[in-house]
Amino acid sequence: MENKMDRPLTRGINHVGLTVPDLQQATEFLQKALDAKFVYNGLTDNDPPRKGADVERQLGLTSGSIIIKQRLLRLGNGPNLELFEIVSEEQDKPVSLQDIGWNHISLYVDDINYAVERAKAAGGRFLSEVHGNSRHEDTEDNASVYFYSPWGSLIELQSIPNGYYYPADSEAETWIPEP
Repeated sequence: MENKMDRPLTRGINHVGLTVPDLQQATEFLQKALDAKFVYNGLTDNDPPRKGADVERQLGLTSGSIIIKQRLLRLGNGPNLELFEIVSEEQDKPVSLQDIGWNHISLYVDDINYAVERAKAAGGRFLSEVHGNSRHEDTEDNASVYFYSPWGSLIELQSIPNGYYYPADSEAETWIPEP
């Protein structure tokens, strides 16, 4: 009999959730800027919206919030991206890097300059020029840059072609998507 303790608790990130003001605009931006691929629609204009006390309780939504659209996209060889379009009277702008909570998504790219061109052409607003990474990621030819999507979510492009280096007490190596 297999012992549950012999299996990994998690296999990895399945998806990252992102609420956007306009699902179609966000999809088009992510496709143009980052080559996102459509997977499926979980909720469309043809479906009744998800709302009510049970939905609010199950998903931690404030009273009166209504999910009107939901879509799953795929970004390269990594987790899926689940987009929500939600109407709510208590909606805040996206958090910044200094705010508590999930604050950005980082995408590994092989050609950072090409990725920057694509994101800029699609409407991405860059915070700076391409720059080096921090400790353990600062090997030769490494590069990183942050930009805002049209709705204000923070996205990082990162390339570390010569790998990472690790401290002696590291328990795992960084996962890098396969090419």
